[in-house]
Amino acid sequence: MAAFSLEGKSDAEKGLAVAQEAERRDEGWSDSSADMIMVLKNKGGRESRRELRILSLEVPEDGDKSLTIFDSPRDVAGTALLTHSHKVDADDQWLYLPALKRVKRIASNNKSGPFVGSEFAFEDLSSQEVEKYSYLYLRKEPCPSAESLECHVVERDPVDENSGYTRQVAWIDADEFRVHKVDFYDRKEKLLKTLSVSDFKQYLDQYWRGLSSVMQNHQTGKSTSLELQNLEFKTGLTEQDFTENSLKRAR
Repeated sequence: MAAFSLEGKSDAEKGLAVAQEAERRDEGWSDSSADMIMVLKNKGGRESRRELRILSLEVPEDGDKSLTIFDSPRDVAGTALLTHSHKVDADDQWLYLPALKRVKRIASNNKSGPFVGSEFAFEDLSSQEVEKYSYLYLRKEPCPSAESLECHVVERDPVDENSGYTRQVAWIDADEFRVHKVDFYDRKEKLLKTLSVSDFKQYLDQYWRGLSSVMQNHQTGKSTSLELQNLEFKTGLTEQDFTENSLKRAR
């Protein structure tokens, strides 16, 4: 594999090249499962805690698939989100609501809505395929919260007209091509949210995951943190674990 270089490229080509390299380094993980702690914090600092599980499946020729299942507290237990991401077409998402005992399809124009009251939108939970954006390389600078590392700073503009964002600015380190931070700008071009990722750990001698993620909403003062636990890869999950029927069976 040729050494990564941005030499002789335009800013658009540089941005795309960084995104493609990040994707290349994360290919081949097959499937994964993890427990997750979600903490919602309101403007006044009051917290509520949720426990959930997330299953993921790599789909080489398309976007990845995931199934997110809430275990607690009781008012959300059994709620589950199934996501079929796509490289070009609009993602497919279904939400199972146990109180209603029915599956609700998330319409494309509702993807920017909040996921179960958190600061993460439905579209934030689908895999970030390269083809979902156009790119512009902005600069190189020390990484946020890890200044010993250099980060490529890349603007990525969603191609999907139903996205809740006009643009995103991502900090991706030049060593391992891990996303450390993303600023999200709303439809009025105002800074809406910032995602900060930390506590990176490498799995299978190749795949890096940030075990701690915080989404801060600058307009409301609310935040949502996610802590990954018990992350395992190549657990034997298949396409059959990511169907609408599997969504109804999720417990």
